Amino acid sequence: QVQLVESGGGLVQAGGSLRLSCAASGRTFSSDNMAWFRQAPEKEREFVAVINWNARNTYYADSVKGRFTISRDNAKNTVYLQMNSLKPGDTADYYCAADPYSWGDASYRYWGQGTQVTVSS
Repeated sequence: QVQLVESGGGLVQAGGSLRLSCAASGRTFSSDNMAWFRQAPEKEREFVAVINWNARNTYYADSVKGRFTISRDNAKNTVYLQMNSLKPGDTADYYCAADPYSWGDASYRYWGQGTQVTVSS
């Protein structure tokens, strides 16, 4: 069974940091593009960041560029999202996604269940 399991969410004050993790199992994701999306209450899902299979290419939404960093460890089948200088506007459920071909704000084949991030002012 293919699974993506996010962790690392929580409550943090504005200006603080969190690191999200997404552990993949059930298949080898080392050749997939891995992405993070988020969805705030009553808002549509929003693309956050994506990383290619060998971590040589990344792409970020303008809203997080310079504050968030996506990375991956293929040996651990895990992708990370380091979030710094967090703002209340970053409050959302964060989802991990994977796909062999999709890039950026696109449709991904595999999705996790999400982890909640709350940034207080």
